[in-house]
Amino acid sequence: MSNPPYKEPLLVLRALLDRAIQRALPERNLHAYLPSPPLGRTVVLGAGKAAAAMAQALEAQWPPSSALSGLVVTRYGHVPVSSMAGPPRIDVMQAAHPVPDEQSVLASQKMLALTHGLTQDDLVISLISGGGSSLLTLPVEGMNLSQKQALNRRLLDCGASISEINCVRKHLSAIKGGRLALACLPARVLTLCISDVPGDDPATIASGPTVPDQTTCAQALEIIRKYQLQIPDELLQALGRDALETPKTDQFDATRHEVRVIATPKDALEAAAQLAQSLGLRAYILSDEMEGESKDVALVHAALAKACAKGMGAFEKPCVLLSGGETTVTLAAEPGKVFGRGGRAGEFCLSLAKALAGAPNIWALAADTDGIDGVEDNAGAWMGPMTLQAAQNLGLKVDDFLSRHDAYGFFQAIDGLVMTGPTFTNVNDFRAILIL
Repeated sequence: MSNPPYKEPLLVLRALLDRAIQRALPERNLHAYLPSPPLGRTVVLGAGKAAAAMAQALEAQWPPSSALSGLVVTRYGHVPVSSMAGPPRIDVMQAAHPVPDEQSVLASQKMLALTHGLTQDDLVISLISGGGSSLLTLPVEGMNLSQKQALNRRLLDCGASISEINCVRKHLSAIKGGRLALACLPARVLTLCISDVPGDDPATIASGPTVPDQTTCAQALEIIRKYQLQIPDELLQALGRDALETPKTDQFDATRHEVRVIATPKDALEAAAQLAQSLGLRAYILSDEMEGESKDVALVHAALAKACAKGMGAFEKPCVLLSGGETTVTLAAEPGKVFGRGGRAGEFCLSLAKALAGAPNIWALAADTDGIDGVEDNAGAWMGPMTLQAAQNLGLKVDDFLSRHDAYGFFQAIDGLVMTGPTFTNVNDFRAILIL
């Protein structure tokens, strides 16, 4: 091939990310799962970073003559421009993520109010995507918003897995962990999810507000003790006597409660792999369920990439290694320590760059598919053979930035940030390593 299509590695990596995101967009996936209108009303309730886009896709495809109303809540700035004529039938609220705010609570209260008076002839369509745990917040009695905010911050910083985080969230919530679904009785409930969690468990996505929960008070209490989380004593006691137990499967009528996952990390990775193959690259999907510390996951990826570059192992170059899942960045509590700006995708790239140490012919991109890496304005970062040299030319030391978890500052200085803006979907981490 005289002019290989992968001649510009960074353009290829960005194209793979864009294709993965496109595959997960609500407008592409929702229509196949929509039911026929019911005899009564259709009420839409939803939460997550893709909630507004999901609501728009549903409304565009719903019969105009059929009664439709509802409310969804999404992250600030994650409402796509609507192409529909006339005012929307589904209201949209915006709230804070990853730490909830007053709007998160107000949205939850309004959503529960919309369930009043539902009948068995009515249909509730629940539109759920990642980020809903923060956006749909209603603390149990005995916990106020400021306490809930402090707990959320500690959960995000302590290194807990997403399943551990959501187990605690569900047992300290008046709306998550299946409680919203019970409030909808006796209406039929259809939950449509876009997965951002390893394993695609609907009960974990946005803490499963309309899905039965199999975790227990005892497990939540164990996690709280494991990570030394601070909650009011009365709630510790309530968990200890199972007074805050979440709804279980036997409380749901399977004939009137249906859950469908309409887009997954695996779908997105497979779409990227197909594009890579069309460009003449071999594509290997390592996993769509990777968890662990971002910097450690990067070390594993670096070892695989270096082996492939040397002609060792199971992968044959030219190729791209793809992976997804949800890694973590643990902020150790150290008195006086000031942390930088950065999310798990940026930290992955920074640790990967250090481990590869300028190895030739290896490029990588990591991003969060919602377009926001942590709480910054970038989706992630990219790195290549010249990344460390570019940093050295500016007097930047990788270890300093890693110790402060300041991947944003590092890649901003060397023009290595990946910017997409809000994507209106969320299938979690996307990582691609290109080896030529």
